[in-house]
Amino acid sequence: MTQSALLDNKTSLFGMDLGQLEDFVLANGLEKFRAKQIYKWLYSKNTRDIDAITDLSKKTREVLKEKAVLGNLKLVQREISSDGTEKYLFETQNGDKIESVLMFFDDQDSYSACISSQVGCAVACPFCATGTLGFKKNLSSAEVAEQIQFMQNLSGQKINNVVYMGQGEPLNNYDNMIGSIKILREHLGIGVRHITISTSGIIPKIDALAQENLQITLALSLHDPIDTDRDFLVPVNKKWPVFEVVDALKRYYQKTKRRVTIEYIMIQDLNDSDEKAQLLGELVQDLHCNINLIPYNATDVKDPFQRSTNARIKSFKEILAKSSRNKTITVRKERGHDINAACGQLANKH
Repeated sequence: MTQSALLDNKTSLFGMDLGQLEDFVLANGLEKFRAKQIYKWLYSKNTRDIDAITDLSKKTREVLKEKAVLGNLKLVQREISSDGTEKYLFETQNGDKIESVLMFFDDQDSYSACISSQVGCAVACPFCATGTLGFKKNLSSAEVAEQIQFMQNLSGQKINNVVYMGQGEPLNNYDNMIGSIKILREHLGIGVRHITISTSGIIPKIDALAQENLQITLALSLHDPIDTDRDFLVPVNKKWPVFEVVDALKRYYQKTKRRVTIEYIMIQDLNDSDEKAQLLGELVQDLHCNINLIPYNATDVKDPFQRSTNARIKSFKEILAKSSRNKTITVRKERGHDINAACGQLANKH
């Protein structure tokens, strides 16, 4: 029961596979077939209340409630943006807070979720609200995946795409990240081709991920093509410089044949010059990638950064298209800005 956790001496069933559930029910004096019933309600129906499992008799539910809970996360707050984006604040078993975001895109006709992998983050990018929190702890595999099940339960919607772009650096919680992908794939029915892992550039883990034989999409938070400047925006660059990270992405593509995504936040007068557009394009010319330009989102009233103007983003994109040999370049659609759910804004102000 590696995925289970104790909550007031009760075992959390979320994350268990059918065999583990069978072991649990037998150990607690229940019939083996009860495990299949619990599994269906937990994963197919996203149930979080034992009393809602109507296949079970009242007596069986009472026995189960004495020994178990269906999940460890607790909802603290749910906010809904004017554009329909929903932000969730969850509390973990030991009282830590994490945030998750649910988005709907008309052009995709599907729901996407942005989930957290850590409480806080050690990378400390200055433009990211999570980075100001510092690092507190890794989430377990079950805590990462449970965010999806909980949002499906509350929204009543099936989530089709998952991005590990919430709080934390997923590759710094590597084993639990891989474990959570297994739960999403095997229990919640989310295909790995619909999962994106975003990283600041942890090279050893990028190489390890390439060996996992998973058809996920890897996204790099690049944000500047010049090492001395990226050192400031993405501090791990001091350990794993730009060209070395791009080489790691090339190895990832060679192994997986999965096109990667380059994420580039647009900050006025910092990384949005014509020169940097040219250099960025030259940097990724030989990389099988798409490029996603992200208008900067303010994180605090004392925020020293400002987003690039629309005109500057347009010019940057045009230069980048030419210098990158016509890579596919998109400007990220804003979602949830009015509830601080946009990229870089997750901060657990509670």
